[in-house]
Amino acid sequence: MAKFTEVRAAMAASNIDALILTDPVNVSYVSDFSGDESGLVVTQNEAVLVTDSRFAEVAKAEVKEAEVQLHAKGLVPFMGGLVDQFGAKRVGLESAYMTYENYDALSKNTKAELIPTWHLVEKIREIKSPDEIELIQKAVDIAQAGYEHVLATIKPGMTERQVATDLDFFMRGLGATAVSFETIVASGYRSALPHGFADDKVIEDGDVVTLDWGALYKGYMSDLTRTFAIGTPNPKMDEVYRYVFQANREMAAVMNPGTLGRTMQETAHRAIDAAGYKEYFGHGAGHGIGRDIHEGPGAWGPYMDTPILAGNVLTDEPGIYLPGIGGVRIEDDVLITNDGHKQMSQMAPAELLHL
Repeated sequence: MAKFTEVRAAMAASNIDALILTDPVNVSYVSDFSGDESGLVVTQNEAVLVTDSRFAEVAKAEVKEAEVQLHAKGLVPFMGGLVDQFGAKRVGLESAYMTYENYDALSKNTKAELIPTWHLVEKIREIKSPDEIELIQKAVDIAQAGYEHVLATIKPGMTERQVATDLDFFMRGLGATAVSFETIVASGYRSALPHGFADDKVIEDGDVVTLDWGALYKGYMSDLTRTFAIGTPNPKMDEVYRYVFQANREMAAVMNPGTLGRTMQETAHRAIDAAGYKEYFGHGAGHGIGRDIHEGPGAWGPYMDTPILAGNVLTDEPGIYLPGIGGVRIEDDVLITNDGHKQMSQMAPAELLHL
């Protein structure tokens, strides 16, 4: 009931009578429903999970705090009829998710005024409960075990795609529902690509390998990055690694309740700027994780002037990327606590690991 209570409080603060949720992540978060292609209608007195016959039995088993109703001729028009039935005059919708097509269908099937909301449920999701933190920690532990597996099995001659596929299946064997996102294995010159997907490139002796991966466990995600070398790499990469490690540690040190996203961003960038690599670090230094791989709060963009709070789980991920040579990123998952922070992932080595 706590989630519905929080949603209703947010609705009241936004001056809306009803809220229509269609983002599967938000629908699942609020209602505990694990299916998709469904929606949730919430008023101050009613809550209805709207789905179809494919998910009828699943919904009845999982959804305890909302009525379950089935539609047969269209999810969005059905929800439009529901809000009219409930007498709602101002109805919130998820402006970051609802398509124009669905907005058009909804507007034709309700007399209510449609009010765009921005991250109403997502804001609630930023503060993790103890149960959620436990699930994220399990996702981190699975990912960490996957990394140890990679270190024990990777060798020259394998392709990046082979390493990624083996890691993905290994984590599934440990209980992961899926991977958090497409696993990134970028070797040699390709490690200078911040989001270089796993390719058919053969990993060679002397390559630096950047591995960015995560496990999905019971709806919650982890997100880690480690960089290591196969054999003896370009000596420049040992130096770069030390600077990235320093930036990672300096950012972690300021990840405490009340710290602004701006402060985290500037801390990570200042360490790398001072080393002379300012132009080679162009992305945000961290972001929230949970039900989504990128959620609030974060270290840049709309979160620059937002203080982080106890219960947030964020990444700490500075990097340096040298085109044509290679790149280094070190990414950890960090829980913000009442009196500081707790690193959920094991600390990366202070020196570039040579396998």
